Amino acid sequence: MIFSCVLFFIVYALIIWERFNNTIAALLGAVILIFSGIMSESEAISYIDFSTLGLLIGMMIIVIVLKQSGIFEYIAIRQAKVVKGNPIAIMIALTLITAVASALLDNVTTIMLIVPVTLVILNILKIDPVPLIIFEILASNIGGTSTLIGDPPNLMIGSANEIGFTEFLFNLGPVVIIIMILLIAYIYVEVKYKNKFIVTEDKINELNRIDTSSLIKDKELMIKGLVVLSFVIIFFFLHSITHINSSTIAMFGASFLLLISNKPVNKILEKIEWETIFFFIGLFVLVGGLEKTGVIHALAQGLIHITSGNYLFLILGILWISAIASAFLDNIPFVATMIPLIQTIDSSTNIDIMPLWWALAFGACLGGNGTLVGASANVIASGLLEANGYKLPFKRYFKIGFPIMIISIVIASIYMVLMYM
Repeated sequence: MIFSCVLFFIVYALIIWERFNNTIAALLGAVILIFSGIMSESEAISYIDFSTLGLLIGMMIIVIVLKQSGIFEYIAIRQAKVVKGNPIAIMIALTLITAVASALLDNVTTIMLIVPVTLVILNILKIDPVPLIIFEILASNIGGTSTLIGDPPNLMIGSANEIGFTEFLFNLGPVVIIIMILLIAYIYVEVKYKNKFIVTEDKINELNRIDTSSLIKDKELMIKGLVVLSFVIIFFFLHSITHINSSTIAMFGASFLLLISNKPVNKILEKIEWETIFFFIGLFVLVGGLEKTGVIHALAQGLIHITSGNYLFLILGILWISAIASAFLDNIPFVATMIPLIQTIDSSTNIDIMPLWWALAFGACLGGNGTLVGASANVIASGLLEANGYKLPFKRYFKIGFPIMIISIVIASIYMVLMYM
């Protein structure tokens, strides 16, 4: 138990330190567990959640193929032209697009697609892109909270407990809508009354001169991709009827799209975020080490003892602990630790644990907005800004992200009490 805990915290420290590649840290920790004799190779493989990996890879392939059609750039530029270069309207429109796309795709993929497009638009209009990128980060984590595929923590929770797309949407969606309304109101006030975002007439004319039809590079591919994506999402909604695993649906859609797209498969597969996939693999094995040695069981019993078995305290405890932890750490390893803990609570008590899963999802996904390192989408957005000559300081993000995160968790707490107590 001591060895598995020490190893886990060393890997965690390397992840927080950010001077050591996260994937290497996770895989090295997993291999050390096997070399130490704590688990065999077959046991290590048994702890890997292939449903989560399959769903993530499947959705990545669909998005990679769709991106080649130019559809995402078209939507963003078209939206900017519709609102005639109005900075308030552009910020609100791109923020809403980010939230919706994060719910239907996933927040990491959405950020990778929307940030470069945002930079193109705002560079034309000569507007500082950093504030809008912050809003898009917030929207990606908020929007991603609402669905099974929107945020990696939800993928992990749904995959571990066979919770479908519809259950996530109906249980988490109402809170997400409320929080997004508040975020849009904040953006309106910020842009309207601070007078930092002024667009000149010549810049608006330059935007209007962009031929949006030329942005669609492959219309046939766009139609094929949108049709496949639509069917995948429909079958996600029908999970409670079909009982087909979400990863199976995503992988079927991905392979079918590869078949009909006539694109070189090796080129598509090269663009998959394999680093993220292998990070998950190492993480699953590390958490498996904690589970096998009894650490998870001990933590679960400790949480039950601290809350004195009080159902309300247990729900709110998981919600707030998840939020604060996910704000300062990456939410993926935290959720990987919490999943077996809640499963242990389920086997140790007679309470309904579904609200505990929703509390974990709210805390991990919304808590990721707290700091610049709270979620993978945040780090990716910051890196894209830096690559384009902009800087997003930790403190600048924190001043906006952390208060919004706290407000979000307060709203989620009220919702949890009203709905499940």
